[in-house]
Amino acid sequence: MKILKILVACEESQAVTKAFRAKGHEAFSCDIEPCSGGHPEWHIQGDVVPLLDQDWDMVIAFPPCTHLAVSGAKWFKQKREDGRQQQGIDFFMLFANCKCPRVAIENPIGIMSTWYRKPDQIIQPWMFGHTSRKATCLWLKGLPPLFATQIVEPNLYTDCNGSTYSRDYLFDENGKWLKYRGQSKRRSKTFAGIAQAMADQWCNL
Repeated sequence: MKILKILVACEESQAVTKAFRAKGHEAFSCDIEPCSGGHPEWHIQGDVVPLLDQDWDMVIAFPPCTHLAVSGAKWFKQKREDGRQQQGIDFFMLFANCKCPRVAIENPIGIMSTWYRKPDQIIQPWMFGHTSRKATCLWLKGLPPLFATQIVEPNLYTDCNGSTYSRDYLFDENGKWLKYRGQSKRRSKTFAGIAQAMADQWCNL
């Protein structure tokens, strides 16, 4: 087995990094924040941009979606005017245009589907053993789409208006309602089942 050198960009949780490390590969997470995954020896804290010039066998990127996702569409006009949206686009495109032969870029449904191109696939956590619902786009270069590993029924919460949400994002482990910041932090984490699928399906190409 060839040992791959893998950069996992914009990942402080280290979920993907640890999944590839468990299979014997040299994976490194990179983020401006300290890692919360328990392995600082595998974490590069700082700007990821200079690292893209290095020779990697694979780059898996989770660029910030704050200014790109349709969930924040009502602020798009202001973000276009002050340049924040263009900054998000430019950062996303650094990964799309990097020299690495195998690249995966993750983002929720947003403007990149029209500004750049349609994603190669849209996955859900419930396709990989988690009861959450979160449509996640993957733009791929030199990598095949992921196939589902364990399809389960999403655990949903319906509010008084009939709108449905994933319970996993709204409540903590004790059933206590999470504040918006807590919900956002939880939604930003990569699910272990998706991370494992990436490692299992992409490391032997």
